[in-house]
Amino acid sequence: MDSFTLEDRFDYQPLTHSQGETCHFGVRIEPKQSGVHIGELSPTWLRTLVENEQLVVLRGFDSFTSAENLTTYCAAIGDIMQWPFGAVLELVEQPDATDHIFANNYVPLHWDGMYLKTVPELQVFQCVSAVGEGQGGRTTFSSTTTALRLASPETKALWQRATGQYQRAVELYSSTAQAPIIEQHPYRTHPVIRFCEPPIAGDKAFLNPSTYHFSGIEPEEQEQLLSSLQHALYDPRVQYAHQWQSGDIVIADNYSLLHGRESYASQSGRHLRRVHIHAKQPLTNPHPLCQDSC
Repeated sequence: MDSFTLEDRFDYQPLTHSQGETCHFGVRIEPKQSGVHIGELSPTWLRTLVENEQLVVLRGFDSFTSAENLTTYCAAIGDIMQWPFGAVLELVEQPDATDHIFANNYVPLHWDGMYLKTVPELQVFQCVSAVGEGQGGRTTFSSTTTALRLASPETKALWQRATGQYQRAVELYSSTAQAPIIEQHPYRTHPVIRFCEPPIAGDKAFLNPSTYHFSGIEPEEQEQLLSSLQHALYDPRVQYAHQWQSGDIVIADNYSLLHGRESYASQSGRHLRRVHIHAKQPLTNPHPLCQDSC
């Protein structure tokens, strides 16, 4: 798709954060006419756009009517990462949830695939059904490259010394991962942040939290480490919170962003679908310490 086609058929705007100012990353694309299907957008063009912008929001298009249609389109973007349940994760509240992903809890910042054998490059989200106004449920995306650009040398020096170790057990896996807070992007030359944010201290309602340990720093520095990371990653210049509308498609760079979720009203009908897409050269996870037998 060339620039003429883009300008002629679509509105192409930078994302804005909660205070109404332009984000340092991300774009939103909307058709200028009704009846335009997302499938008309070139998958190759979209992938390149995500590489450059980190986050792409598609709104106002005719969307996919089934998980199978979504999967077919995602396969044109790249190789789909398969799970035991298939390609598509249906993100809906479960009445008997045993994990925060399927409850209406908030979800702390993290990156996908950190406990698995391979780490996907892209996440594709489809909003099947959005919650009502004021019911919460925004998905949060924090640009770690922006956070690093804005951080002071002293703060970056603390992050550079620290390594996080995380353990998580769910139905599909039990695994431990260890990652430095700052590391190089796996396929590019710039640094990124790899951080799995702990849940709010003392929150007994949070289902199935991971365990956390940070090394490379003194014990008395851990509070400073966590507070500085949270301050940086929740800075409005760094974080974009997406208020879903039914039909939205969001494509995110899992290597450069961290993402999470705000809590939302129970039984509000929130329904997202998620597909993981591998890098052109699938990334073997550099961070696992052990799997299944941990």
